[in-house]
Amino acid sequence: MSGPNGDLGMPVEAGAEGEDDGFGEAEYAAINSMLDQINSCLDHLEEKNDHLHARLQELLESNRQTRLEFQQQLGEDPSDASP
Repeated sequence: MSGPNGDLGMPVEAGAEGEDDGFGEAEYAAINSMLDQINSCLDHLEEKNDHLHARLQELLESNRQTRLEFQQQLGEDPSDASP
């Protein structure tokens, strides 16, 4: 698990500074591709969430209207109803 500065908490070996970190261009490209896919999935989930939120808002408003109509039919005062 990385620390607050992004370090892995592993000791640096003597003479390891300046050496290749073990990752080549192919590994970085693969990681970048995976991050792009994750980003696309998150964007898609955000769109679905926004759509569901809008639909739930519509349903809530519809239910409020229906409740008010029922209360009016029963002769109740809508202001007496609990929210």
